[in-house]
Amino acid sequence: MSANLVTALSTALAAAAKEAGLAIVSSEEGSDFGGRPTAVFRIGLSPDTAAEQTLGLELSEDFDFHREGLLPEMTSHLREEAKRLRNPRPSAAVTMAGLPIIFTDFQWPFHKSTSGADTYIVHGVLHVADGTDSPLHAKISASMTVTFAEIVAAPEQPYAESFIYNAVRKTLDQGQLELLKSGNRQPVPVTTRYYSRWQKKFFFTDTNEESRKGFLVTKAFWLSGILGKLQPVWIADPRDAQYLNTTPEELQKMAAELATAGLLTVTDDFAAATPALMTREPEFRARLQHALDATKPAFNEEMRAGHTNM
Repeated sequence: MSANLVTALSTALAAAAKEAGLAIVSSEEGSDFGGRPTAVFRIGLSPDTAAEQTLGLELSEDFDFHREGLLPEMTSHLREEAKRLRNPRPSAAVTMAGLPIIFTDFQWPFHKSTSGADTYIVHGVLHVADGTDSPLHAKISASMTVTFAEIVAAPEQPYAESFIYNAVRKTLDQGQLELLKSGNRQPVPVTTRYYSRWQKKFFFTDTNEESRKGFLVTKAFWLSGILGKLQPVWIADPRDAQYLNTTPEELQKMAAELATAGLLTVTDDFAAATPALMTREPEFRARLQHALDATKPAFNEEMRAGHTNM
């Protein structure tokens, strides 16, 4: 691969990153699933940002910053990444079921399925992030139907990362991914059932005020309290809002109410766990174990015990 691709994309990306308050920390040549060239960047809040406080961005050789409609969404993605980079663990998230996870090693962009199916695929890994260096993880093969692909501006990371991560969280909530010490890739189907063409928005999880507040305290406990040693986290992340079928403004309002209850300390749209919240650690650990148990398919346990005629 020629360095021209990295150089050309670096120039355009640097301008967009600067507008979002970011800097390119590193850039290198890469390749996608089929061996085609990509440009791989690490972005951070400053050029000398430590590696653990950066996020990855991988773009294909087909990506064109100047194609109509792509730049605004790219800029929006980078602005959101600038906020996430202020989190103690920028790639960490929680699920409605109470699982703290970290997304790693996603290989962008999408590639056509090699099995003959009419789908686009992206591979990645999620890890349990409970502060104990847990070996439990799941290798992901997220598939996007051709019909679904029609609503995506481009099959590239900035335009798909949020809904892919939310589909993974939804699949975990449904107990359809098994977290293991080792294992093969597991499917995460992304179909039009997650999207309303009429409303032009995604739908992943039906929530109410109580469940959203439960999500926020879970996020604060794990991402601020356990992983961040009480550092604040972005509490009004649009990615979470999409996952919960709400708005960032509503999440911020609920965080303020939780602060009044003594569970969070809120500054603007960031929140930190309070000592009072951290006293509930046994409750969150129990929810984590329950969520982990739910990811172990019953038929697997029966097979291990010899209770199957398959």
